[in-house]
Amino acid sequence: MRSDPIDNILINPISRFINNSTSSGIVLFATAVIAMILANSPLKDAYHHFWEQTFSMGFNEYVVSKSLHHWINDGLMSIFFFVIGLELKKEIMMGELSKPKNAVLPICAGLGGMAIPALLYIAINSSGEASAGWGIPMATDIAFALGILYMLGDRIPVSLKVFLTVLAIVDDLGAVLVIALFYTSDISLMSLLYGGGFLVILVVSNLLGVRNTVFYGIVGIAGLWMAFLLSGVHATVAGVIAALTIPANVKIEDKKFVVKMNALTNDFEKSTPNNVSLLTYEQLHIVDRIRFYSKAALTPLQRLEHSMAPLVAFVVMPIFAIANAGITFSGDFSDNLFSNVSMGVILGLVLGKFIGIVAISKILVKLKLAVLPTGLQWRHIYGIGVLAGVGFTMSLFITDLAFVTLAPILQAKIGIFVASIISGTVGFLILRKA
Repeated sequence: MRSDPIDNILINPISRFINNSTSSGIVLFATAVIAMILANSPLKDAYHHFWEQTFSMGFNEYVVSKSLHHWINDGLMSIFFFVIGLELKKEIMMGELSKPKNAVLPICAGLGGMAIPALLYIAINSSGEASAGWGIPMATDIAFALGILYMLGDRIPVSLKVFLTVLAIVDDLGAVLVIALFYTSDISLMSLLYGGGFLVILVVSNLLGVRNTVFYGIVGIAGLWMAFLLSGVHATVAGVIAALTIPANVKIEDKKFVVKMNALTNDFEKSTPNNVSLLTYEQLHIVDRIRFYSKAALTPLQRLEHSMAPLVAFVVMPIFAIANAGITFSGDFSDNLFSNVSMGVILGLVLGKFIGIVAISKILVKLKLAVLPTGLQWRHIYGIGVLAGVGFTMSLFITDLAFVTLAPILQAKIGIFVASIISGTVGFLILRKA
């Protein structure tokens, strides 16, 4: 196969970077740093004003007007939650979540890692507007945490990466439920009813064998997502629900696929070439059939997940980070850092995550209700307990849902940054020694 200079110079290096497990974490961290720099530079007023520009979408009297910041958090992040839904469905069907015995420990550890941070936060912020932030320290940032884990390479067993992945997925699902149940505005039952109608269409289409992803995109976005946006239930929840309706079956089984591919490649080999770069009509027809059967052998779920994962990692999450991570530090930084909101977030993420994950794991193993995955030791679980305190993306997301006034938002974001740096650094060092 011929390699063009542009492939060697540009395309291949970019492909290797995108496929590198640590790359998404690096990009996310870099965009967060850029946001911090902009928010504390002479351009800080322009930076904050830019995200407050208003955009409208709709027709006739059905018009939704929101700031750019809201469109990113309500719309663009729905793509992030959609991919989470795809990953969740895949894990349930063929991953660790499909094996109850193997999934018990990371699932319960994930639940413990959500409950204890929330309780610690509430213990410090039991009343007033600050009490609404109890959901902030509950979630783990899967991109950052896995990025740090993959930086350790062969120093850690594969089973630890699987453990953290399942734990983080449970974490994200729990965060989605918390958002849906507790961080919603006034509920419009009529809009929810419309959303239910579109959901029925998606489910029935799946049962009838509709596999066109464009169809699911149109009904899921123009129907389900818009209905949730107008209902008061956070629109990102629609992303997870829509993902669960995506078909996960194939049109052609693997054995039949192999037979077809062998026959078609043999036909292509026997076809008469025309000695130029263009294919003959016969060759073009064979390649077209190969493409048809290749598509039929892939499930729409896996096809979507494979194509959308880079979009989320290198477009959606960096845009979210640069729009939400910009904290303008004033002279009262220490006051904000040691405020009840900030300390509640820090203690919840750094201490609460560790206690919840490790304590639940110890109890389950002690009672013989679960066993440590092959190759793992308790020092690995300790490291994961600390590393799970990296709560960047989802914690920032819930912060904007929890608070209305600027002061607690600033305090929470400072707490998230400090906690994520502590958890990421200490967790990395523990696992490196382990």
